[in-house]
Amino acid sequence: MMRLLVGLGNPGPEYERHRHNVGFMAVDEIHHRYGFGPWKRRFQALVAEGNAGGEKCFLLKPQTFMNLSGQSVGEAMRFYKLTPNDTIVLHDELDVAPAKIRVKQGGGHGGHNGLRSIDEHIGKDYWRVRIGIGHPGDKDRVHGWVLGNFAKADEAWLPRLLDVLAAELPLLVKGEPEKYASRVAILTAPPKPPKAEKPAP
Repeated sequence: MMRLLVGLGNPGPEYERHRHNVGFMAVDEIHHRYGFGPWKRRFQALVAEGNAGGEKCFLLKPQTFMNLSGQSVGEAMRFYKLTPNDTIVLHDELDVAPAKIRVKQGGGHGGHNGLRSIDEHIGKDYWRVRIGIGHPGDKDRVHGWVLGNFAKADEAWLPRLLDVLAAELPLLVKGEPEKYASRVAILTAPPKPPKAEKPAP
């Protein structure tokens, strides 16, 4: 089985640490952990080839800017003769709490322009790894939130989450999305506070 793993983001150093680029960050972590081949320019994207958990995978980082991501994904899928079911998109998600993920197949784009573009080009039946960035609490602040850098406080959870997303990837590419999601949740859960000792009578 071959898999196309798509990280969503905007190209260029000025966007690198944006919340909107967490899909790029996740795919970079996978690339590093499994020793994928060098990034090459194809399909209006950066593409790298390798294996995760014994499954052949292609990593794709569209360089079209977010709103046109689907052009690149559609081109790569046609070239490799893959279906939406073989395609996994990793992206930022406002409606999921920071440090949490959700894995699902199909569904709406929820106002995410990258997903909207992919829907237009390949339909909706691809897999999504929704990486929580939280919501700023006011819809007027969403644009600045998404296109703003991760805050200092996010360093408490972001590197760990990216590490675990990559480490547990074999479960996902082998077709066990529920197990993948629950392993990530367990491994990234904050430690429980120690129980207060009862005062001696």
